[in-house]
This record gives sequence, C-alpha cells and structure tokens, in this order.
Amino acid sequence: MEKQPIRIIDQTPPPERFARGWHTLGLSKSFGDKPIGVNAFGKKLVIFRDSNGKAIALQAACPHMGGDLSMGKIDGDMVRCPYHEWGWGAEGKCLNIPYAKKIPREACIQSWETLEENNLLFIWNDPEGGSPTLDEIIPREEACFSDEWSDWVLEENIININCRELIDNMADIAHFKTVHGVTATKFVNIFDRHMLTQINIGKNLDGSEYDKDGTMESKATYYGPAYMMCWMTNEGMGIKQQSIQLVSHVPIDKDNFLLRHGVLVKKNPDLTDQQNNEMVEMYTQMTQLSFKQDVEIWHNKVRVDNPLLCDGDGPLNKLRDWYNQFYIDRSAVSKSWEKVFQWESQLS
Repeated sequence: MEKQPIRIIDQTPPPERFARGWHTLGLSKSFGDKPIGVNAFGKKLVIFRDSNGKAIALQAACPHMGGDLSMGKIDGDMVRCPYHEWGWGAEGKCLNIPYAKKIPREACIQSWETLEENNLLFIWNDPEGGSPTLDEIIPREEACFSDEWSDWVLEENIININCRELIDNMADIAHFKTVHGVTATKFVNIFDRHMLTQINIGKNLDGSEYDKDGTMESKATYYGPAYMMCWMTNEGMGIKQQSIQLVSHVPIDKDNFLLRHGVLVKKNPDLTDQQNNEMVEMYTQMTQLSFKQDVEIWHNKVRVDNPLLCDGDGPLNKLRDWYNQFYIDRSAVSKSWEKVFQWESQLS
C-alpha cells in the first residue's frame, strides 16, 4: 500500500508591519487628567488630553534622553517628560524646553490620529502615515447614548498569538457548534471594501452558555482590521434579550495582542432599575464566559498559513485575502475589493 503523504503545516512568521485602521484603546472616560501608557504597534505610546479635552497620542519615548512620557505630567496642551520636562504637544512637536532658548528643529516625535465615538477612544494606525478616508470613520451607534441600554462593560485579555487568529472567527462556521454549543441554521459572510459582515442564525445546544433549544441571531461587522460591533438577539424560556458586543484588539507586537470585549444590554422596561442591573450583570457574565471559550483556544493553538480545509468550512482564504489589504500600501490594494462579495453556507 502506498504511504500517504504527511501534511506539513506552513508557519510563515507574521508580518512585521501593523495593520492600517482604527484600533480601540478603551472607554473614553478612562483617559482623564493623567498621562496613560499604552503598549501598541511594537512600542509604547502615551495618551493624554490637551486643554480642550482632545485626546493626544504620541510615542512615549522622549528623543532627548529616553524618558517615559507616560510617567510625566500634563501641562496645558503638552505632556512634560519626567526626566528634563521637555514639553510635547499635538502632532508630536516639542513646544517647550524650560532651560533652552531654542527648540531643536528635529524635536518632533511620532503621533497618531485619535477619534472618540460610541464612548470609546480610537487610534488610527497607518504605516504610510496617511489619514482615514471619509467612509472609514467609525459609525455612531445610538444605543451607546440611550438610557434604554446599559453602559459598556469591557473585559481585557492579552492573547499570545498574532491577531489574525481572532479575525479567522468571522468565517469559521464550524467552531460555533464545537466551541460555543450553537448550531448554525444560516451563515453568511459579506465582504464590502474595508468592511466584513457575518450573519449567523443558530440554535443553542447542550454546552451553550444560554438556554438549551433557545435561538441566537447575530450580525457582526468589522470596520477595518480591528474594530467589530455585533448586534445579537438571544431567545429562550420565552424571553428575548438584545445586546451589542464589541470585539476590538490592539497589537502589542506581531506575536501578542490586547483583546477588548465589551457588552451593552437592552434594558427591560417592565423591570425595576435594580432588576435591570441584575439582569444586565447576569447576561454580561454569560456573554463573557462564552467569549472566553475562544480565548482558551487562541492561547493554545498554532499559526497555520496553509489551512487544510474541507467543503464544510467557511471562506477562510477569502477572509485572509480581505484582511491582508490592511497590511499593504493603499496603492497595492486590489480594485476587486471595491465590489461586494457574498458567501452563504449551503446548510442541510
């Protein structure tokens, strides 16, 4: 009998480059009157607010003698280095040196564009130094500002693998049953320029965090490579519950990323404030527990650049081609992504 060839896993190292797009740094209210250090894109950043309350993002390393700006103090429109008090402002320009008559012309450090929407703070990363186009601006979600919904509850996890593994989930129809105990009755992927949408309608099985035999309907959209909003409805035991989930990540380096998972829950007008708070807490805990099932997988899997796929898998290669557009220059992005492409599973 002829020996069957062994499949060799291709583990090509992740790119050194970081994706072009908006990345969530957390709740807007988390950034106040003190500089905050953030590890992202292979370096340390400092985030602070100027005198008008605008969030400023700069590299944290002072080019003078290497002081950490996130350990400094805010002074008007500047953050001052704790080492020699050089003051750095918007666009990374040095605005003041207390003991110097002239600021060196080269006194400019890397800065990042920021945006606040949906009560979240975003940072724009682009290796080419470009700005987002108008259609890449984060869309406003009115539920974030409505008393009919709870406030964001955010949870953070550091994942020790390249962030592409997270994005794979958008096309991975099979894992919902295995990992989450939900069997899909409808599963669609829609690729539209920088956006990717997953429509998933399913039924809860044994092992689901939600009611067995209940239903789940979700529509999840990535706006660029790192920010996803998911509108979800769970129904079970005669109760229908609506929620919005945030899935957003920031690459720490090419092999690690910080994952933020947020939950908003629609309140029940028939319940008291206390009852709504208890309901929101319970639903949030169930949602976080379900999400952590993915986290456990990511922490223990390996990178596979040549996945061995079968006819029951989703459009993983299409998804990875879509995701790759954020790692190359804009001029190199294929015109084919300007056309909408839809894939739907032929479920029996």
